[in-house]
Amino acid sequence: MACDRAGLARDRRFDGLFFTGVRTTRIDCRLVCPVRPAKSANVFFFPTAATTVARGLRLIDAGFLDHRSVDALAAVLGIGPRHLLRLFLRHAGAMPSEVAATCRIQRAKRLLDDTTLRLSDIAFAAGFGSIRRFNAAFRGVYGRPPSAFRRRGGEARAVRSARLAS
Repeated sequence: MACDRAGLARDRRFDGLFFTGVRTTRIDCRLVCPVRPAKSANVFFFPTAATTVARGLRLIDAGFLDHRSVDALAAVLGIGPRHLLRLFLRHAGAMPSEVAATCRIQRAKRLLDDTTLRLSDIAFAAGFGSIRRFNAAFRGVYGRPPSAFRRRGGEARAVRSARLAS
């Protein structure tokens, strides 16, 4: 009840102490948000903005930023792009684009280890926009191209198969 009154009054003393979420629009807001307040029956309150970051992380993990912008992610989460960057830096320790790059590399590495897909298919399945970016990302993280992992993985699979056969 006190949270609802503070929200309707846009009481700055409570800004940052709790956040509001609107069930009907799935938008999270700070208490001082300038938009018209939602109906009290549609509003819920939560203690931190980490909830918004958690939703953003789930979307990024599902590939949201593979073909859309950080601005689009912010819009879906119902906040501004600058606020999204601040929240991610505070709660995740990285910008959304950095988190997305890490997710792509992890997806690609799993596909390299667990499948026999062609490298070009892995690049696009992992969310990379081009094979060149895929190769550059692997070199940046691992210091070698993805093909080096495939050769090593192939040799390891051949050794395991030989052991199983004997």
